[in-house]
Amino acid sequence: MTFTTRPTLQGTFGMVSSTHWLASQSAMGILERGGNAFDAAVTAGFVLHVVEPHLNGPGGEVPALVSTAQDPAPKVLCGQGPAPAGATIAHFRSLGMDLVPGSGPLAAAVPGAVDAWLLLLRDHGTLRLEDVLETAIGYAAAGHPLVGRVGDTVAAVRTLFEEHWHTSAALWLRGGRAPAAGELFANPAYARTLEKLVEAGRTAGADRDAQIDAARRAWSEGFVAEAIDRFSRQPFQDSSGRAHAGLVTGADLAAYSATWEEPVTLDWRGYSVAKTGFWGQGPVLLEALAVLDALGDPHAHDPATAAGIHAQAEALKLAFADREAWYGDSADVPAKALLSREYARERAALIGLRASTELRPGRPDGAEPRLPEHVRRAGGRLADLVDATTGEPTVKSDGVTRGDTCHVDVVDRWGNMISATPSGGWLQSSPTIPELGFPLGSRLQMFWLEEGLASSLAPGRRPRTTLSPTMVHRDGKPVLACGTPGGDQQDQWQLPFLLRHLVGGQALQEAVDAPAWHSVSLPASFYPRDSEPGVLVVEDRLHEDVLAALRAYGHEVRLSDGWSLGRLCAVTRDPETGVLAAGANPRGMQGYACGR
Repeated sequence: MTFTTRPTLQGTFGMVSSTHWLASQSAMGILERGGNAFDAAVTAGFVLHVVEPHLNGPGGEVPALVSTAQDPAPKVLCGQGPAPAGATIAHFRSLGMDLVPGSGPLAAAVPGAVDAWLLLLRDHGTLRLEDVLETAIGYAAAGHPLVGRVGDTVAAVRTLFEEHWHTSAALWLRGGRAPAAGELFANPAYARTLEKLVEAGRTAGADRDAQIDAARRAWSEGFVAEAIDRFSRQPFQDSSGRAHAGLVTGADLAAYSATWEEPVTLDWRGYSVAKTGFWGQGPVLLEALAVLDALGDPHAHDPATAAGIHAQAEALKLAFADREAWYGDSADVPAKALLSREYARERAALIGLRASTELRPGRPDGAEPRLPEHVRRAGGRLADLVDATTGEPTVKSDGVTRGDTCHVDVVDRWGNMISATPSGGWLQSSPTIPELGFPLGSRLQMFWLEEGLASSLAPGRRPRTTLSPTMVHRDGKPVLACGTPGGDQQDQWQLPFLLRHLVGGQALQEAVDAPAWHSVSLPASFYPRDSEPGVLVVEDRLHEDVLAALRAYGHEVRLSDGWSLGRLCAVTRDPETGVLAAGANPRGMQGYACGR
């Protein structure tokens, strides 16, 4: 038996895996009280806003994949808010910008997470709003022990908070210092925001659905929208080095609603793998799987060998090149062609015995790819603004931020399953709105300020995010939900995990624990949008012979700490026996699974 950092949990009642133990146990508590997987996921989502505020927040977003016991076919819950009505390329250009800032009010999209969680609760949950918000309200009001990375993040932006973002300083620099690891920390303003949503629901009467819809209106048309509208008009320093007001208005919030959508799927080796649409990066994983199969080499599917890692890294590079040229919230995406077998064979023919340092988008249906000018001229690490080896937020005191993400998977005894990747609205993304207790996000930084691209900025468009939950079906039934934080690394870390588990037969925890790697050849989605052609970041637990062989393939191998890459969560269900399982990432000593 292979040693793992913790067991693969197994049971028949319910399983939760998330990036914070308090969220996992809070969700499990909901299952114990008779709630279903969706009640539990909503509970976890709001708890994550409180306990991982440096990784997600109410001003952010959440995409999810959902499968219900009544209708197992996967559906996408899209909680990705669009660009506000005032967010035009002309506006940013008039400010002298060629990139959307990585922080500050100007970079905010319309918040989508809260409406999405509430839509999920209404349509597929069973409990009342007050039941699922109880734990988050308790942690926000009475406090919870902070993980050390929250204080580290606050310390990194202390000067920015003290000199420019005074409302954030008031919340996060109490007593003139960043909160210490393990310190009991409360956010009374956010607790009150959630309490007012519950109160708004109660005014709608006793009907559960009516209460949830009333809370949604209080968010999008009531006190929350009013506070966001007022605060967005104030200029604050952002990563451009100057102060700018935001663009999100109350009218933008009122016009927005989370939506249910069809996923993009790939039939692969007896499974159906589901991802969000091409408005996000999720189909990159499907492209890479198709290209690996098109290679026709069984060694290409082994993430433990140099030959396998080389093939997988090169397949991902090709898929990410297509992301740059073709993905976006646009009707012009050649979706069918990008995932066709014929196109996969064309792309696979480009993979040789040498690592590529070129960005090579393809020509689906013979169309000519178009790359952003910034991508065509950029290369190399820019000003050491980001640390691409950690997958954690990196922040500079001048306001440059890079936030990360959370993840939660839940499966219950009835066969309901969800994979959700909440993100955005990080404490370091934008100044805190004092009466609400949270900031807006900075997701507009993923748009390009150049006309005619698949991901060009336009009002009402969704940014091409990196958020990438995954669900896998077999014979029409859900068998696996998984995902990870990590920005551009999310699908890079999920690919070898899926190969280890679905092809190699490894148990969940074994596949999660295995040494991880990722390429940084691809253009980054986060400001300042850098790339490092040919660089492969690898956990140093990989055997020296494998590392030497990767170098022989031409990869510039950059060693990372042995337990530093990947933040995977996963749950499974065997439709024949009803046995459930869960695994969680040990890296960072924060993610946990629980279940019985």
